[in-house]
Amino acid sequence: RTIVKMVPHAEVRSPRRLLPKHIVVIFVLFFFMIIRPQMKQAKEQRNMIAALQKGDEVVTSGGIVGKVTKVSDTFVNVEIATNTEITVQKQAIQSALPKGTIKSI
Repeated sequence: RTIVKMVPHAEVRSPRRLLPKHIVVIFVLFFFMIIRPQMKQAKEQRNMIAALQKGDEVVTSGGIVGKVTKVSDTFVNVEIATNTEITVQKQAIQSALPKGTIKSI
């Protein structure tokens, strides 16, 4: 005699039902690992540019180091050598340096 046991059928999840959950998880990871840090960095850059004032030492996006001599709404005059000034857009300022950096170079 053969006894056949009825095993309850395990619930099989369809891959299509899991797809939306995976997409949401990937989007959340993408947001926190890429988009959010980039937004934070852009905000810091905007704040640094807004706080520029005469006498600040800066580096332009082209790598030119100098001291701010004049600040207007969209442009900044930067002294790169004695009696040598250039005018650059504020957005071209890459970073502000600590005071005295130019003398130590």
